[in-house]
Amino acid sequence: MAADNAVDTALDRPTGSAAARLAALADERVDHRFKGLPPDAEGLTVGELAAQRRNLFTGGFTTPVLALSAERLEHNLALMETYAERHGLAFAPHGKTSMAPQLFARQLERGAWGITLAVPHQVRVAREFGVSRIFLANELVDAAALRWLAGELDSDPSFRFICYVDSVRGVELMHAALGEAGASRPVDVVVELAAGDGARTGARSEAECFEIANAVAAADTLRLVGVAGYEGEVPEASTANVTAWLRRLVALLADLDKAGRFTDLPEVVVSAGGSAWFDAVASVFAEIPALSLPVLKLLRSGAYVSHDDGHYRHLTPFNRVPEEGALEPAFRLWAQVVSRPSSEQAFTNAGKRDAAYDLDLPEAQVVRRGGVERPATGVTVTGLSDQHGWLRTSPEAELAVGDWLGMGLSHPCTAFDKWQLIPVVEADGTVTDYVRTFF
Repeated sequence: MAADNAVDTALDRPTGSAAARLAALADERVDHRFKGLPPDAEGLTVGELAAQRRNLFTGGFTTPVLALSAERLEHNLALMETYAERHGLAFAPHGKTSMAPQLFARQLERGAWGITLAVPHQVRVAREFGVSRIFLANELVDAAALRWLAGELDSDPSFRFICYVDSVRGVELMHAALGEAGASRPVDVVVELAAGDGARTGARSEAECFEIANAVAAADTLRLVGVAGYEGEVPEASTANVTAWLRRLVALLADLDKAGRFTDLPEVVVSAGGSAWFDAVASVFAEIPALSLPVLKLLRSGAYVSHDDGHYRHLTPFNRVPEEGALEPAFRLWAQVVSRPSSEQAFTNAGKRDAAYDLDLPEAQVVRRGGVERPATGVTVTGLSDQHGWLRTSPEAELAVGDWLGMGLSHPCTAFDKWQLIPVVEADGTVTDYVRTFF
């Protein structure tokens, strides 16, 4: 994937034992750990079950079961690859969304620079499966994790790791832990600029950012390589407000460069970009003036891989720039109607253990009965218990006990994490693969 003025944008690919571990996911045995899978498949390997190409609706799958559309997944992967190339961005999709090494591999095959992650455990998963470039979009001050990281960097010269710093205290803790670990390679860090006074992490002012940069310069265990932040936390976010903050981020990069804070580097890094404002990121990053070094413009959007039928359907930048394409919701949760106590109420067997619900409730989309699928007219999900979905039904709803209800979900990050093994399904219901998650 192209990155304007970026140096070293070769693809990451699992090699050797890492590639073998990725392939070995197909050798895992199907058993009671994996909900929704056919009971008669117990003892088969995942690869053997996939080779049977069972149908999701007639092949013995039990409800509830989450399905990932093969066609829509591929569409989304291709669309963001093209988008990043068009705008001269390097792409490090946020892996916390899926925590699925198979999807990491497909993102890397689609030209991603690397994978973004949020906490040390996620980094360990990615390293286990051969990811050689990782951007940790978070501060890292855990001594045990830093000791492990020092070992990874020392043992693998090809491993590139970057993380946030947003305080002098954080720099001091990192330096102490890495020093005690005897780290031979410095850890690359970017100063995180907060998106506002009431935002999440990040230094609140440019003056603080310079203090942090000075602290990094005094620590031989660290190396300052750029700036970063998360525009999704901008208060009262709008195109104008997000753009203004992104220009502050770019100006900070330029000021640090002018002050000579970047030394002995092949490139400097500027990174932003969740799933709601990457159009603004692309626009502002295109304005970056010439600096003393090439600039790696790193976009981190993650929810695109499955998209959704709620939160991101409304927020996606493609709503503002429809000429650039459109993401497609790839998830569908199938549940069964298990109770119809009145003409106005019904219950499914999918609840909080199965569906994302932190941003929006599931959306009733289709009803399936006897092999025939029809729109879920008059059916609304009104609540979730641990193992039940509450439905309100209007007079036009044609719903009976035993029907399968297909639902769209909101917020991919809290949908993936409820399922360890997710069927990948073609439009006719044929299951072609299974995606393993590691939360």
